[in-house]
Amino acid sequence: MIRIENVSKDLGEFFLRDISLEIQDQEYFVILGPTGAGKSILLETLAGIFRPDRGKIVVADREITNVPPRERNIGMVYQDYTLFPFLTVEENIGFGLKSRKLEKSAIKRKVDELTSLLGIEHLGHRYPGTLSGGEQQKVAIARAIAIEPKILLLDEPLSALDSRTRDYLREELKRIKREFGITMVHVTHDQTEALVLADRIAVIMHGQVMQVGTPYEIFSKPQTEELADFVGIENILRGVVLRTENGVAEIEVEIHGTIRAVTEIHAGPVKVFIRPEDILLCKSKSECSARNVMGGQITDLQDIGPLTRVILDTNLVSLITKQSRAELKLQQGDPIYATFKATSAHVVSA
Repeated sequence: MIRIENVSKDLGEFFLRDISLEIQDQEYFVILGPTGAGKSILLETLAGIFRPDRGKIVVADREITNVPPRERNIGMVYQDYTLFPFLTVEENIGFGLKSRKLEKSAIKRKVDELTSLLGIEHLGHRYPGTLSGGEQQKVAIARAIAIEPKILLLDEPLSALDSRTRDYLREELKRIKREFGITMVHVTHDQTEALVLADRIAVIMHGQVMQVGTPYEIFSKPQTEELADFVGIENILRGVVLRTENGVAEIEVEIHGTIRAVTEIHAGPVKVFIRPEDILLCKSKSECSARNVMGGQITDLQDIGPLTRVILDTNLVSLITKQSRAELKLQQGDPIYATFKATSAHVVSA
């Protein structure tokens, strides 16, 4: 287990403020946040590149706060690969093993194993400058895991790659975690990456941990409006709980009237978060089967790849497939009904 306890670090423009996290053995843990949030500083502090101004870091009951990086048994993969341009692929992968004075035969066995695992055995005698971005990142990953680290740190490892290569390497990273049983800590600003890879996610903003949870908890049940906005919840309604019965609250919200939501909040002002993909559209009220139904008019239709973003004059936003748009024959100016389940509305105190 990794324990980060009350860690603070001030580098001027970038900083950490009282960060505390627990990361389980063999967990794929993603640190998600916008640019400048402090994600990379946290990763490099865990690696030993920076020492915290305050707080401590414990790995497997051993405090490593002041332990040099080379003694931490932690591997690291960067966004820009950081391969040695004058070494071949095989030499890059075996570099850490050679530094540990392993015999040449043992180094070759390990390099052969890793290049075969990652499908780059045919690249062994080439130099980094002749490789594609995806190939270079595979070499960087192989080099990092060659030393058999207990922990693998990944700092925006896929952000410089094209989308197809990113998709492929995401699957490779999940496979490496399964096959080697490594604890992986992955920093990214890419929300799709976090959703696909993470067992749990910590969202960092302004140098502080905003929330820790499963992908579902982070993306569907954020604890603050700022976090809801960051993870793409466009529907944020303000209202007041009127009454509750059997765990379902009746909430009076601005513009929209009364809605129902599953919540443990029994009274007072609240904010209601609804993901746009959880709002379905119906041409007539009788076709809507969910508990909450609101009438409106379409003010805009925006195509986003295979999806369409539908904006209503009530400020609600729905995200539907192009097939649904075609079936409903939606046009700007059409009257429409928006509907969502009581379980799709996440309620927090205002």
